[in-house]
This record gives sequence, structure tokens and C-alpha cells, in this order.
Amino acid sequence: MQSSASESSVPPASGPGSTPEQGAVGRDLLQALAEAHGVRTRYNGFDGGEVGVPDETLRSVLTALGADVSGEAAARESLERREEQPWRRFLPPVVIATENVATRIPIHVSPGTQVTVEIMVDGAPVQLTQTPGEVETRTIDGADVERLFFELPTDLPSEWYRLRATAPAEAAGDAAAPGAEQDVTIEVAVTPARLTTTDRLQGARRWGWAAQLYSVASNRSWGVGDINDLAALAAIGGEQGADYILVNPLHASEPVPPIEPSPYLPTTRRFFNPLYLRIADIREYAYLRPSDLEVVSTLAAIQRRKVLDPESIDRDGIFAAKLKSLELLYTVRRSPQRQQQLERFVREGGQHLQDFGLWCALREELGVDNELWSGEAATPDSPYAAEARERLKDRINFYVWIQWLLDNQLAAAQRAAESAGMQIGVMHDLAVGVTKDGADAWTLQEVMAPGVSVGAPADMYNQQGQNWSQPPWHPQRLEDAGYRPWREMLRTIFRHAGGIRVDHVIGLFRLWWIPDGNKASDGAYVYYDHEAMVGILALEAQRAGVVVVGEDLGTVEPSAREFLAARGVLGTSVLWFEQEGDGPRDPRNYRQEAFASVGTHDLPPTAGFLESVQVDLRDGLGLLERPVGVEREEAQQRVDRWLAAARAEGLVPQDATVRQQIEGLYRYLGRAPSLLHCVQLVDAVGEKRVQNQPGTSDEYPNWQIPLADENGEVVLVEGIEQSERVRSLSRVMNEVLGSEERRHRGVAAPEQPSTTDTAAPPAR
Repeated sequence: MQSSASESSVPPASGPGSTPEQGAVGRDLLQALAEAHGVRTRYNGFDGGEVGVPDETLRSVLTALGADVSGEAAARESLERREEQPWRRFLPPVVIATENVATRIPIHVSPGTQVTVEIMVDGAPVQLTQTPGEVETRTIDGADVERLFFELPTDLPSEWYRLRATAPAEAAGDAAAPGAEQDVTIEVAVTPARLTTTDRLQGARRWGWAAQLYSVASNRSWGVGDINDLAALAAIGGEQGADYILVNPLHASEPVPPIEPSPYLPTTRRFFNPLYLRIADIREYAYLRPSDLEVVSTLAAIQRRKVLDPESIDRDGIFAAKLKSLELLYTVRRSPQRQQQLERFVREGGQHLQDFGLWCALREELGVDNELWSGEAATPDSPYAAEARERLKDRINFYVWIQWLLDNQLAAAQRAAESAGMQIGVMHDLAVGVTKDGADAWTLQEVMAPGVSVGAPADMYNQQGQNWSQPPWHPQRLEDAGYRPWREMLRTIFRHAGGIRVDHVIGLFRLWWIPDGNKASDGAYVYYDHEAMVGILALEAQRAGVVVVGEDLGTVEPSAREFLAARGVLGTSVLWFEQEGDGPRDPRNYRQEAFASVGTHDLPPTAGFLESVQVDLRDGLGLLERPVGVEREEAQQRVDRWLAAARAEGLVPQDATVRQQIEGLYRYLGRAPSLLHCVQLVDAVGEKRVQNQPGTSDEYPNWQIPLADENGEVVLVEGIEQSERVRSLSRVMNEVLGSEERRHRGVAAPEQPSTTDTAAPPAR
């Protein structure tokens, strides 16, 4: 096939959509430029109608992508540059292939050039063959360039590989030095055609708990659930038949108080939050100097008094106390083996770990609003940052050390889950993105898009749209970086995990970009290479033995769901959202490869949903757009229809208590063939309060509600272990999922101390 620059898709200088105004860009050219950059100029609104993206929004989004739309000539040049970009490269920045699928690698050279291409397999080079007869030609800067294709072996197992190509410099593109040989090495990812971790789930349905970890404290924790509490929950859940425990994102927040309460708005997705450390579990705790031990003990006593407060979690006070304790523990001399373990962790963490420690130290020193962040300290490689690396070396090491402690405790939590018989263990939750002024936005700014935020267009629940205040990946820059930031982030999370839930998994296909200053509803969809994003997710999950769940609720194209399902990524089914017409969909018709639950963390617990507490809450906050009576009637009708469906199956008595209704709904959900079923811990204890009310910030204590029962009394980890209500719902799940092994996993053993720490609850 032949092509040339004259066949470019650049629109003519005049015609429909063009404008004679100075500096303006015609609609046709703007749309062509948008299409070339993966920006959709139209989308389907929540009412089913097609919505066009305004020109001004397109210009802002294209500017964030690096296109020059300052005028007609500049836009034409940007379009031409975009179309010629692959032809100016000797090799693509990375190759993403799928196992057992033929993949051709394009290489661009001057006509007649001989190219050698080889890939390293098990330490030995394997030479690739050129596809015979398939050569494309294009004129670039007045000279012909040929596109040759080399075939990747189809029998390569899924893994990362190194590919090397060599050619005479004068034939190998702009970057080669005259007279020198062009020698380029890139990475090749051969991704799984389908996750074997999903295939291992086949043949048996499994259930687990979902918990907001910060809300589930014990009588030994400091007023907030920590990683030791996670290990205890895993032990309790495993004994009762659960195969996993899904927790909220444990990503790091700010390094010092005040910290953002939302786990879905972290500063980084690559490192973990010290708030979740159990101070007493740190090995050096036993060797504190007496005076320092007294300080830590006093801090612990103060924080433990907060554990029975049912109203709110004092994150900032708790975090300040833990930081003070960590500073004292940091001064304790480590044993030789502990020091060696730390040094190995630091080596494995590499520059990214050091950069995160630097950001923490600078953020602590400068605060968030210091003008140096946009000036002298704007980048990790600035002279200011270079000077700070030495000046703040000890503080950087302190923050790196904290990440090592977190790594140790997370490893112990996964071991506890596996020891308890869990087949999956800890399932982490991956947030959509990070804060604009956080660690990832600073250390990874070269692959982030400036001047825009991620969010969602208007829908029936949020008719003004949503702005999540998170910078998106820049699609091209992420590819240019070989997707390493994406891969490295996943590896950190998978290090001590059995599963992952990917929030807003459609974000691996496209994200709603909102230009700074625009309303949330005034944005555009920008598309990503989902073959690469999902492929790398699958590859890293398979390498780590991790099960992947994609949260695919809301507006998701059927083709995206089909693609995810084919790769073995489980979908998500929520009872209250699964409906046909005005009534519930028969659970027997749910997807098999799915993660099924009654509710979500953005809805009230089931006990609260049965009473329509969300209507009263939204009414009190002024969030309703219709009369409260209408909202309450509609909410009650939904509950009545779902209860009626469960009652028709003989699962809910006519005069059922709230507890019986909850168990009946879980029995009804149990009709679903879904491989994973989820019990929200709030449902197991009878909690009614909403953890998160979308559309609010300071108006409601989102993500700050301690776990409580139907009477508003705090439920500690010790109470969960002893709760007949929790055991009853666990028995329901074991029965409906039909596993004898699961039902008998927790056969009564001789009386013994509790699985968790059993000190008496602190006095209030």
C-alpha cells in the first residue's frame, strides 16, 4: 500500500466549517485535529440524545494535549505533525502484543535499508523476520520514508521482553547521528489473551467482605482501623467462610496533617498511607528508650479513647500522634537483618521511591500554597529540588522508611488472609486518579495533561456533571514513557494483594476531560489505547496472581464490557441497579464473570436504604431537584419491588425484620451465577449511615463515619468476631453459594483467646 503526504486527511483551507476570522480555527479542521488526538466531538447524553462539544472546549482540550490551535495555520501544522509522528520514529516507544496473536512491529527507514531486529527470550536473542512484500512509503520533509514490518513470534509466553533493532544511521530517522549505526532497544509486553487468575475461579462461587478499613477499629488501634485490624478481619472472615476482603484505597494522602479524608482523592496511587500503620507492631517498638516509650504510650492512650466515638474519625489528630511516634521509632537502631531488609526495599524502590520521599519532605517544609511549587520547586529535577535532596536527606529517608514499614505490615495482612483459608485474600481498590497538587502530579508531571481535570458529564443523579479535581494521564506521553508509570503503580499495589478492584474501569478506555474554569458538564471524552492499558493491567495481574474486578457501572459502551470480559476482567453487578423495566432483573440473568453486591459505598448500607435515609440526607443538604415526597415515594417503590421479588422466591417473610430483609436480599443475590459475591460489612452489623454522599464536601463528614450497629453503637473488630448477626449472614452466604468446604471451614474449635487483641475496651 502506498501513501504520501499529499494524501493527508488535512481538510482544505476553505469550505463548510471554515472561518475567515483572524486566529480562528474552522470547525472541520478542529474536528479533524480532535479525531487525530482521540478526542470525541460528540457523545450520548444521559437522556439518550447526542450532545456536541463546543469549539472552545475542544480548543482547550487540544491545547492540553499539546496541539497548537492558536490559528488556522498553526492547527494545520499540528495536524500534519500528529499524522507524521509515527513516521519520524525508527521504532515505536513500546510494543503491546497479545499472546497467540500475530503482531507486526513497524520500523521506519530510508528506502532500501537493511534492518536487523531481535528479541531477547530466556537470555538469548531471537531474530525477527520481515513481513515480505509489505512496505508502505510516505514523504517526510521532502524525503521518502519506508515503513517495514517485522513479525513477533506468536508462541511467546505473556511477559515483558527487550527488543533491539539496528540500521545504518543515515537511514534510520531524525535522531541518528550521521555516520553512526542506529541501535535502539525498546520493551515489548506480551499480554495474556485472558487472565488465568479468573479462570482459576471457575467452578465455584466465592464471597467476601467489603470494608472501609479506616472505619473498623479495634480496642488496640488508635481510633482508626489499621493494617493489623485488616489482618484480624481477614482472619475472622476466613474462619467464617469468606475468600477475600475488599478494602477502600489505601493510597497515601498528605505527609502531614491536615489530610484529605477521601481515600479516592489521594496524593499518589503508588505508595501507601501511614495512617494505617499499627505502631505497636513495628519491631523497633520494643527497643524504644523508656522516655520515648512513655511518650508513645501516652499518645496511644489518648487516641484509644476515641475508638468508641460513634460520630466521627479524628484523622488529623490520629495521624499527628502516629507521626510523632514514628519519629521516635526512627531513632531506634535497627538490627543488621532489619537494616539489610530496608536497604533491599530502597534499592527495589529506586528513583520513584526517592522522589516520593523528596515530595513528602518538601511538602512538609513548604506547605501546599508556597509559590516555590510553581517556580523553583516546580519539578523533581529542578536545582531547588537537587539541593533539597541533600539538605533534607534524613527527612527523605524517614518517609522512605515509613513506606518500608507499610510494606511489612501489608505483607503480614495478606499472609493472615491466606492462613485463614482465603483463596484470594486482600483485595485492594484502585482510585481513578490523584490530586492536582500531590506527589504523583509532581513526580509524574511529564505524563500528566496540564490545564484539565477528570470528571463525569451530566447524568440523572448529577445534572451539573462531576469534577473530581484529578489530572489525567496524557495518552501520548504515557505511551512515549513505555507505560512505565502505569506498570510500576500496579506492581506496588499487587506486591501484597490477592485481588484488585479498579474504580471507574472505563477510564482505561476514555476519560471525561474538563478544562480548568469550565463547568463539570462542559468537557469532552479523550480516548486511550485500551489494548495497552488493559493489556498491561492483565499482564501485571497475571504475574502477581491477582484477580481483577472492574467497576463498570454507569454509562459504559457494550464493546468495552465485551473487551474486558474477553480478557478475564470481572464486571460489577449491584442489586439496586440491576433492573428490567421498572423492576429487578432476575439475578439468574446476571453475568457469571462479575462481582455482585447488594449496594456500594456511594449508597446507604442496606438497612439505611430500606428506610430511604439517602432521601432525608439529600433533602437536608439541599441536593434534591424534586419535592422530597416524590423522591421518598420513588425510593420506597424501588425497595418494595426488590423485596417483593425476594419474597416471591420465599426468601423474605411477610412480617420480616430489617435483619431478615437484609439476609433475604443477600439470599436473592445468591441466585446470581456471579463468580464473586460481596457482603458489605456495614450490612453485616446493621449500620444505616451513609459513608459518602456524592456531591458534597464539607457539608457532610464523608469517609469519616465509624462502623456502628443499628442502634448507633460503635462496632469494634472484637465485636465483629463475636457478633451472631455477622455469623448469621456468613452462614447465609455459605449456604446460598453451596460450598461444603466453606460451610465447615470454621468448625468450632476448643475455647481460646480471641483472634484479635482482647484488652478491655478503653474508658471514655
